[in-house]
Amino acid sequence: MALKISQPEQDEPVIDMAELGARIARRRAELGITDADQPRNSGTRRTASKKALLKAIKDAGGNW
Repeated sequence: MALKISQPEQDEPVIDMAELGARIARRRAELGITDADQPRNSGTRRTASKKALLKAIKDAGGNW
């Protein structure tokens, strides 16, 4: 059985994700919201493999 690809309704607006991201970034800048204002995930339920991945990213100089 073939899958149907969802098509937007004629009167339904199509959202451009790049444009939406730009609008959100502009709005956050207008409001003075920075990444420091966003709560981080505490990580209390991370699996060992996820912890290892995040450690490898940090060891490589990344910041997750």
